[in-house]
Amino acid sequence: MSILEQESFISSIHPFEDLTASQLETFVENIDIVYYKENEVLQAQESTPTHLFFILKGLVQEKQEGEVLSLYSNNEIFDSVSLIENYSKNSFITAQETICYTLPREIFIKTLHENQTLENYFFQSISEKLNSNINNEKNKEMANIMIAKVKDAKIHKAVIIDEEKTIFEAASIIKKEKVPTLLLKDKSGEMFIITDSDFRQKVILNRMDFDDKVIKIATKGLIYINEEDFLFNAQLIMAKHGLKRVVVKNEKNEISGILDQISLSSFFATNTFAVSNQIVNAETVEELKEASLSFIKIIKSLNAKGVKIEFIAKLINQLNKKLLDKLYKLLAPIELYEKSCLVVMGSEGRGEQILKTDQDNALILANDCTISDEELQEFTRKFTETLVDFGFPRCEGNIMVSNPYWCRRVSDFKDLIFTWINQPSPDNFMNLAIFYDAICVSGNMDLLTQLKKYLFGVADNSILFNAHFAKIITSFDVPLGFFDGFIFNNKDDKHKNEINIKKGGIFIIVQGIRSLSLEHKIFNTNTTKRIKTLSEKGVIDNELATELIMALNFLTNINLKSNLEKLDRNEKVDNYINPNNLNTMEKDLLKDSFKIVNKLKKKLEFHFKLNYV
Repeated sequence: MSILEQESFISSIHPFEDLTASQLETFVENIDIVYYKENEVLQAQESTPTHLFFILKGLVQEKQEGEVLSLYSNNEIFDSVSLIENYSKNSFITAQETICYTLPREIFIKTLHENQTLENYFFQSISEKLNSNINNEKNKEMANIMIAKVKDAKIHKAVIIDEEKTIFEAASIIKKEKVPTLLLKDKSGEMFIITDSDFRQKVILNRMDFDDKVIKIATKGLIYINEEDFLFNAQLIMAKHGLKRVVVKNEKNEISGILDQISLSSFFATNTFAVSNQIVNAETVEELKEASLSFIKIIKSLNAKGVKIEFIAKLINQLNKKLLDKLYKLLAPIELYEKSCLVVMGSEGRGEQILKTDQDNALILANDCTISDEELQEFTRKFTETLVDFGFPRCEGNIMVSNPYWCRRVSDFKDLIFTWINQPSPDNFMNLAIFYDAICVSGNMDLLTQLKKYLFGVADNSILFNAHFAKIITSFDVPLGFFDGFIFNNKDDKHKNEINIKKGGIFIIVQGIRSLSLEHKIFNTNTTKRIKTLSEKGVIDNELATELIMALNFLTNINLKSNLEKLDRNEKVDNYINPNNLNTMEKDLLKDSFKIVNKLKKKLEFHFKLNYV
């Protein structure tokens, strides 16, 4: 390799892109290229390490007492921890012929002390590393929507007129000021908005008199956003309310301009708004289906742009809720819609489902709902079949509105909740967990709130119930060994050398936090919001709360990344990942995330006295 190629190779490995020009030059001047045969020891266990290794080609195993803890391959480094501690806990042995660059330890340590960014990276806490990974793993050449502020986008000038202006005068002002939108303030101080489409659709098509007062075509109920807010939040607000524009205010709470959908396009190149509008304007099931098929494209686009996983989940959750609400309104008989509550549960209820997995929904009927059993059964069957056609698979556990068990009146649901709590069994605990995560997507939300309050009342202060509910986590093992090696279920030939990241990590966090939240009567369903609420109540400390949020986001992100790759290969989406497909940093962060999961597990075992249950 030439000097330029060597510099390019080193700076391509995170975090060495943050080396200064002189530090990168020092690295290149001091590295040696070394060839190793298969099964050659590069660094012995309990030895004093001398070099940092950059693998150009080959494969190296990290071992502890013969057990393989990790693998390192092309474009990866090892072992910074040994160099910092000046002691090698494990051995590093080539698994095949390998070529490495070796950098003397003294150069590496000296550079760490000189470069604050590198020192922070190699010495930072687990949660900081997890957060740093989220910010660095995406394409650095693409602007990250998450750091763009509203004020960074093109904001149209806010022109405010009074209610005495005529249609003709308002149109003249739009032309003169070269703006697509006007704001109107009436005598009482209420604000209205007038857009160019109002002139086309209301004035021209209705043949209105140009001397009429322009307030006749104005719209009230404006939505505001602060100019210092994130641009992505503006996108969420527009998607949620089906708007094409929001009014921007400055730090003094003064109107400073108008942000429209077109202004977002340079930062946010997805068709999210179009899909949201498509859902709102759909008049048939076929039109709604067409909109639902765009979700995967949006997810891939957002993920490629570096948008954080929790915001992707939030946006997709908003679209899913709009979709289900519209479908319910299209299909439900009037007497049912006005006397019912459609809920989604599980990961979708928590706002954590991104890719379409399966249906987890239920229907709560008011006690005085008069719909006949035959008509109800016909509707629920059609609703479930339509969702299957939209790409939402049937729930293997039959947790769907088409199952009479999950479609009943409020009084019947109360009987069910009472049974779940007072007759402990694995199925009853599972059903209770699923229902506790329920949110209303259409209909009368008060029906669900009424049942949640009843649930809290029945389970109130039952130490034994809370312990049994939390004990579910003990059925799942974190796939991390005593020496930090990954543990695989080699009895499963289909998933040999793979880890079920949901069972081994995500579920334990979700169920553990769910157990604490139920004990403290928390209405939030989203796991991150539950963690923050528990932290505010002093149930878990701030450090653990931060670590749990970061670990959950990392595990979810790794799972999404793996599943998007499977979709591209037309493979079935699942929760299995192969750690050998991850780079060194991702493998280390996966281990760190599992350590946090174990930390939570131990806390729950102590808190609920699970060893005695």
